[in-house]
Amino acid sequence: MTQHTYLVVMAGGIGSRFWPFSRTNHPKQFHDVLGVGRSMLQLTVDRFAGICPPENVFVVTNRDYKELVQQHLPDLPADQILGEPIGRNTAPCIAYASYCIAKRDPQAVIVVSPADHAVLREEEFRHIISQAVDVARTHEVLITLGIQPSRPDTGYGYIQYIDEEASSLPNGLKKVKTFTEKPNLELAQMFLQSGDFLWNSGLFVWRADVIVQAFHQYLSDIAEVFDDGQEQLGTAQEEDFITEAYSRCRNISIDYGIMEKADNVFVLPADFGWSDLGTWDSLHRMGRRDENNNVIDGDAILYDTTECVIKTPSERLVVVQGLDGYIIAEYDNVLLICKRTEEQRVKEFVADVKAKKGVGYN
Repeated sequence: MTQHTYLVVMAGGIGSRFWPFSRTNHPKQFHDVLGVGRSMLQLTVDRFAGICPPENVFVVTNRDYKELVQQHLPDLPADQILGEPIGRNTAPCIAYASYCIAKRDPQAVIVVSPADHAVLREEEFRHIISQAVDVARTHEVLITLGIQPSRPDTGYGYIQYIDEEASSLPNGLKKVKTFTEKPNLELAQMFLQSGDFLWNSGLFVWRADVIVQAFHQYLSDIAEVFDDGQEQLGTAQEEDFITEAYSRCRNISIDYGIMEKADNVFVLPADFGWSDLGTWDSLHRMGRRDENNNVIDGDAILYDTTECVIKTPSERLVVVQGLDGYIIAEYDNVLLICKRTEEQRVKEFVADVKAKKGVGYN
């Protein structure tokens, strides 16, 4: 049944928390963040090998990045790269892809994945995704993957589930009770202790007809926009229609617009070495560390240096002495040196740089 399984990769974000490595003209999904010779976008598509055929892979991105997507995925046909004229969060992005796929294959099961996540145990990942696909194929459900939390992280959203032993659905799915956006530390600690909260991975699985119906029920304004232009999808008129459609769509996430409101939302608990590589600190957790807990990608010699992330151009030798817990990141015309504990200020740095130095540095 893999011919009816589709992948939608959301690859339109700028990733400003990963500045200066992630820039407006070259966001992090097009970088080899992990230093393994493959970009985040390439790794995302790679890990779905065997789950869906290449002809069923769609990438939704900003129109400015369509050429970059083509460079990174040269075998992907141009009509499977969906270009957004402006960013409108995840709901319009998912609506665009879902309506395109539903028109092409009414039996489609869609897996939605961000382009900038890391997965350590890919075989386990494929097993979990396949379980979710099997359930979605035969049930009218909206499935999200929830990651077993290992620490009270304030950078992730959380999903609380109802722990019913006699679930009506197979494969260990749990009924979702609540969604909570990034909590403070005290709340995150309570979530961890309660045992019925999972990290919100942003990975979704559903049938095309089920998610389109959910748009009609919970985001009827967006559904109306895409209903009006359904005939133009997959034709020469698609780009003009999407330009007009996005001007009518509000900026709203799929979580807030549908998942928090629908009564057929289930979560599949999972643990496959997952990380949302959204920040420098997440790279420190996922990267290969040396004997002093430093993650190094570049040509560096370190003295008395511990707990650092160093990501610099390979053609530049970097010598570091006496730092503990710092980010040292250079890309193009910017060098960032920042305490890892202060990494949440990176967005503030980007805004200040834009205000004081102009747009050439963001």
